[in-house]
Amino acid sequence: MRSYQSWGRYPKSEPSQIVPLYWLSEIQALCRLSRPVLPRGQGRSYGDCCLNNGGILLDTLGLDHFILFDAQAGILRCEAGVSLDAILRLIVPKGWFLPVTPGTQFVTVGGAVANDVHGKNHHRCGTFGCHVRAMEVLRSNGERVLCTPDRNVALFQATIGGLGLTGLILWVEFHLKPLTGPYIDSEQIRFRKLEEFFELSADSDKSYEYTVAWVDCISRGEKLGRGIFMRGNHSTRPVDPQPEKNGKGSLLHGFDAPEMLISRATMHAFNTLYFHRQRRDTLSSVIPYDKFFYPLDVLRDWNRLYGSRGFLQYQFVVPYDRRQAVQEILQLIGRSRQVCTLAVLKVFGEIPPAGMLSFPRPGVTLAMDFPMRGQPTLDLCERFDEIVRTNGGAVYPAKDARMSAASYQAFFPAWQEFAQFRDPHFSSSFWRRVTAGE
Repeated sequence: MRSYQSWGRYPKSEPSQIVPLYWLSEIQALCRLSRPVLPRGQGRSYGDCCLNNGGILLDTLGLDHFILFDAQAGILRCEAGVSLDAILRLIVPKGWFLPVTPGTQFVTVGGAVANDVHGKNHHRCGTFGCHVRAMEVLRSNGERVLCTPDRNVALFQATIGGLGLTGLILWVEFHLKPLTGPYIDSEQIRFRKLEEFFELSADSDKSYEYTVAWVDCISRGEKLGRGIFMRGNHSTRPVDPQPEKNGKGSLLHGFDAPEMLISRATMHAFNTLYFHRQRRDTLSSVIPYDKFFYPLDVLRDWNRLYGSRGFLQYQFVVPYDRRQAVQEILQLIGRSRQVCTLAVLKVFGEIPPAGMLSFPRPGVTLAMDFPMRGQPTLDLCERFDEIVRTNGGAVYPAKDARMSAASYQAFFPAWQEFAQFRDPHFSSSFWRRVTAGE
């Protein structure tokens, strides 16, 4: 039976009804449904933007049909429930790749648009929404609206990054990028302090399309902010007749790991081993694209490692000239008793997003995972919010499960303008929380 929780599994939620969708021509009048509705794809959002507690979820996974693939021009049109995984299986053998991809391939195109996802190439290509040519949005009054960068522009901009609140995205057409092969020429470089990361990023962004870093959030003192910088470009290596697969295992299916598995001691040991796992400071390799972009997809249910209480992911961005906020937050983690199990650091580029409420903007972004340990975890995230607000930054709604209405409205002052385009019959647990039921 399919679960309708978020990927972080916090907060718990119970929709009143699930309405599965299969054919664009057979979608019922949404305004006739008795409760507020919300589209739902793979549910890979970490917080409650994919939840509609007490409301109705529109399960879009049945809207999984391809409509058009122009293999000469690199243009794809598909229904909103098609997964990036399915798209990659279609386009990679034809010499094309996604223009932007998040850290998992198990998200839908509708979700990629609604969250305006970003990836390791933000400094080159911006967000997913920057590559959308057109989409059709079904409003609850039955109107089907064709949105493009030049037609129904305001609704187009509100829908990109609009968290599924402007209506039901029926299909999306977007540009693909040419591909030289299914491999990545990658390098992994150890750095021992944050300033080294910023130097590596500034140098790498000039010649590498993909850049990101793992950061050790457990170490303190002189080791604070150490990590491994990862960069890569598409490779011209000939295709292996039997390509290596990343795998899509489900080793934790139906099983919640015990909470004692994750502690500061175990994470300190893991981070130390991970930091020193390569003998040299720089390691070069040629690897399949899925291992480079989707390392966690090898374990389909990895969120169960956090136990039944789930986990929080906290991702923020601050302007580059306020990057000292990253060090402040790492120091705050070190002084707390909370365990950061994974941290990913990236410098966003200057390309403006296409969405009215899109999260990415020029600056530095850090994403961190924390086992949910009740009020102490929530209190720590609230202290993060204070640092982010002070430094003119923002928190990513797709990863959020707890920020206050005051924080959200400070981070996204355009929310009131966006509210004019929200479909009145669409809502979510997230929207009700951050707008006090607007």
